[in-house]
Amino acid sequence: MKDAEIDYSDIPKLGSEFFQEAIRWPGTKKQITIRLDPDVLAFFRKHSSRYQTTINTVLRKYVDAQKQLAG
Repeated sequence: MKDAEIDYSDIPKLGSEFFQEAIRWPGTKKQITIRLDPDVLAFFRKHSSRYQTTINTVLRKYVDAQKQLAG
């Protein structure tokens, strides 16, 4: 099947609001050592096998919120 033959009619168009919330790939990650409280680490490990990625996502949301507050 050629690209021109694909029916996209059931896929909604993405508006500008979608891209305002999108996370741009920040580049290569840095490896560090971080100390977390045992209960915090247990929480993330319990809820996700990719707990390090989840912790990074939570921290990114915090950073973004702080940037918005700073204006």
